[in-house]
Amino acid sequence: MHPAFQVKKEDLAATDLTLAVIVPCYNEAENIAEVLRRVQAVELADEIIVVDDGSTDGSRNILHELQEQDIPNLRIIYHEENKGKGAALVTGFAAAESDIILIQDADFEYDPREYPILLKPIYEGITPVVYGSRFLGGPRKAMNFWNMVANKLLTLATNVLYNAILSDMETCYKVFRRELIEDVIIHARGFDFEPEFTAKILKQGVRIYEVPISYNGREWDEGKKIKWTDAPIALWTLVKYRFVD
Repeated sequence: MHPAFQVKKEDLAATDLTLAVIVPCYNEAENIAEVLRRVQAVELADEIIVVDDGSTDGSRNILHELQEQDIPNLRIIYHEENKGKGAALVTGFAAAESDIILIQDADFEYDPREYPILLKPIYEGITPVVYGSRFLGGPRKAMNFWNMVANKLLTLATNVLYNAILSDMETCYKVFRRELIEDVIIHARGFDFEPEFTAKILKQGVRIYEVPISYNGREWDEGKKIKWTDAPIALWTLVKYRFVD
């Protein structure tokens, strides 16, 4: 990895900025406890906000047990029914009080140990928003070919429509200063969150900063939830918000 990205967490912890990690969770009973342990282990989050989006697989029981342990900085919010990833994130954003928000999926595709890499450009005042890109040379598990094609095409559409040069619009790792979204209404309730959020950030005239991250993608039989049918919805979302406020 380039020396510029070799960051020590103690250097970041010395800043005055606070960090909220938002974790949308739907049917992740096998993963959620370990994911939260890994987030805690990084020791950078002032708030860890889990939004359980109507899980039915036992995730809620695990989260109730974690609540009873009175873990510092951990808050859990429950949706009584499944509303979608976008809805869970909107709930988490509304609950966050920290200066910076970081989105963390409730599985092992993304590694919390890379938070320092993601946070450094914001902490140094270079940018108010950072995306962790899976396509900038970091180590990654070989992705499904058609998933990669869909990602590349949606990112290309983003760049054409919004005059950007992103390499990974669909990445989970989006980190940003909270004031960027204080006056932004997010309508997305599912995986269309990614293109809507990106469109509305770019329409503010904000240039998104990307850093390389690792990626350990999972298969559908391992619980991956995004489907090919989400791609045309994402494309339509990009087009719609290019021309609609």
